[in-house]
Amino acid sequence: MNFRFFPLLFGLLAASSQLTLAQVCSDPDATAETKALYKNLYALIGKNILFGHQDDPCYGVGWKYAAGRSDIRDITGEYPALYGFDLGRIELGWNYNLDSVPFEKTKQFIREAYERGGVITLSWHLNNPLTGATAWDNKPGAVASILPGGAKNELYKTWLDRVAGFILTLKGKQGESIPVILRLFHELNGGWFWWGKDQCSPDEMKQLWRYTINYLKKEKNIHNLLYAYNTDKFNNGAEYLERYPGDDLIDIMGFDIYQANNIRDNKAFASFLNMDLTLLDSLAHSHNKIPALTEFGYSQVPDETWWTNVFFPAIQSHQIVYALAWRNAGKKQSGNAEFYVPYPGAVSASDFKKMAGNGTVLFENGIKSKNIYK
Repeated sequence: MNFRFFPLLFGLLAASSQLTLAQVCSDPDATAETKALYKNLYALIGKNILFGHQDDPCYGVGWKYAAGRSDIRDITGEYPALYGFDLGRIELGWNYNLDSVPFEKTKQFIREAYERGGVITLSWHLNNPLTGATAWDNKPGAVASILPGGAKNELYKTWLDRVAGFILTLKGKQGESIPVILRLFHELNGGWFWWGKDQCSPDEMKQLWRYTINYLKKEKNIHNLLYAYNTDKFNNGAEYLERYPGDDLIDIMGFDIYQANNIRDNKAFASFLNMDLTLLDSLAHSHNKIPALTEFGYSQVPDETWWTNVFFPAIQSHQIVYALAWRNAGKKQSGNAEFYVPYPGAVSASDFKKMAGNGTVLFENGIKSKNIYK
């Protein structure tokens, strides 16, 4: 027997084991479609980037609930590959969310996006359970109050029951559960939400993650979710991982970033984005997770070549599999418009279309060809 080949054999077996582990989502009881979504998203690492948009089919600049409309589709001829929606106010039993989108319409848009082969991600700007005010009421103590033994734990369970009730209604044409990326407690290293860094300890935050996910899995029997952990922009790996709840709970690692405030100019934004993506590449690889740009934006995109000269050059060499632009809320009472992707007539519209045709960033047609749920 030639013993010289044993190290090579063991190395190949270890590599195979590592690959298999990396391509398995955190929930061992996940539905077949959810496992396929994870596997196929993982396969996109280093190859393609799915472009996403918050509330894309709901409204845009100058329109609302118009069948077949999408600001992205109006520019490119395609819907995005990934769709973001928000569950804020569902915890209160309302029929519409914090942005006034009826939950029944959200369900409809999710089913239609799924039938087109699109990927769905849900965020949740849940109210402060301790004070009853909005998610931005950042008084300390709310996280501790909803943990087991806390004064608001029973209330929080009713909130989770309502979230579960929504998710359990998301079915495809064959009755299968539609897979969803659930983005809980986003931007948790910031201080503007009640779950932020100054509002609770790292241990309390980790406990809340574990409690929430275990409740959805074990008490509500929900197994069509991938769980995304995301910070705001960050300075180093230690800051990013300070509140990370564990590899057994998380599927996707990401962060949010906006070209605003201290990174308002193109050079500063591109530099910070590149730095954080480099850190994320390493963190996601070491934890065998899928990296993503979970939310980004540049209000009104006033630079006509921003997409091809700033944004795409900053992301193209990195490992993220999707990037979600924030919502096109449209005209405000002030007369200004809030939008983060262009609409027909916007200064960056032709440049956005140019980026959309580069073959790396995928939209509706690109994701459809991937059969991502098979």
